[in-house]
Amino acid sequence: MTYIPRDLGNIVQKALREMPVVVITGMRQTGKSTFLLNEPFLKERPYFSFDEFVYLESAKREPEHFLTQSKIMTIDEAQRCPEIFTVIKKIVDKDRVPGRFLLSGSANFALLKNLTESLAGRAVYLNMSPMSRREIFFKTKEEPFLMRFFRTQKIESFTVTEKIKNEDIIKGGLPPVALGLSERVLWFKGYEQTYLERDIRQFSQIVNLIAFRHLLSLVALRTGSILSLSEIARDAKLNVSTTSRYLSLLEASFIIRRIHPYLKSKASRQIKSPKIYMSDSGLACYLANVDSLDREPLKGAIFETYVAQNLLSIIESKWQEANLYFWHIQGRYEVDFVVEAQNRCIAIEVKAGEKWEDRELAGLKAFVSNTENCIAGIVAYNGNNIIRLGEKLWAIPLSVLLS
Repeated sequence: MTYIPRDLGNIVQKALREMPVVVITGMRQTGKSTFLLNEPFLKERPYFSFDEFVYLESAKREPEHFLTQSKIMTIDEAQRCPEIFTVIKKIVDKDRVPGRFLLSGSANFALLKNLTESLAGRAVYLNMSPMSRREIFFKTKEEPFLMRFFRTQKIESFTVTEKIKNEDIIKGGLPPVALGLSERVLWFKGYEQTYLERDIRQFSQIVNLIAFRHLLSLVALRTGSILSLSEIARDAKLNVSTTSRYLSLLEASFIIRRIHPYLKSKASRQIKSPKIYMSDSGLACYLANVDSLDREPLKGAIFETYVAQNLLSIIESKWQEANLYFWHIQGRYEVDFVVEAQNRCIAIEVKAGEKWEDRELAGLKAFVSNTENCIAGIVAYNGNNIIRLGEKLWAIPLSVLLS
């Protein structure tokens, strides 16, 4: 199979020139191992995977010997051997060589049990998202449309692309499914079993996997919603403390993402209730038992989840100075996404269809009018044409916005 370049490649290459330790994390099956083995600038690096028993045992028994057998190393599934992190710190402190260690793993290392060394000040952490539309359609050499528009607020000539298909949303961005695997449900079933029976035990001892699995499905049914801990705890028949811990485990393994509200006070953004999203729309569809988006009540939320994962992919791999938020004034207005960078922002309202009612744009208009640093408001709809709707207001096809 032809290797598909990932947007994360450029920032990884830059990081290796600056930092002694570079860590690539992300949910399982996003393509981290394929990336490490196939990116041209990484092919000459000695590669070790702790999925291989002999490497794992060697690192556990003699971590210092294992880590000094080569001047530079790439270590896949590094979270499986917490013993190496303290030794890596000692090696780096003794000789701070850029690019010495490239680590990867399907976990947020800072939240792993038995891991006391975070490599603060010595490592940069980069997240590999599920494959984006840019990657699937081989557009990674082009600057993201959203970045160009943010910089100029001008519409350049572009090729009209196809509308986003329901099938694209249901498949999501995990490579085995997104690139054409026909047995989607069977693959996700195996993914879920591996996650519950192997991965989650790396974080914490969960006595009741059935309750955890039930919570996972409830989260999928709430993707794109503002998180209410008490409500989801009630429906999961768990106490709030246990529910909070389980959600932290889901976040630590990148199964879910939280997006915080856009507020004038940056400190308050971390306190107010976030929106919760499944990291992959395909996994969300599987867990919510959605086989078709035709007449599906969750269609809007699933579409929004797909847009979120693509926006996060662009921001985390190509636009590190930007952040993604949402805007919500209870009972009055809301905007699906706000992209902020350099003290300016763009508001984005997502529409799964080709049409919308004017009243559906009330939140977008209110945000643009009342936010001094907002340079544009975008209705991201599933059509073909870019249309100016008024001062600072545009209708832009989703397929263009995410390109």
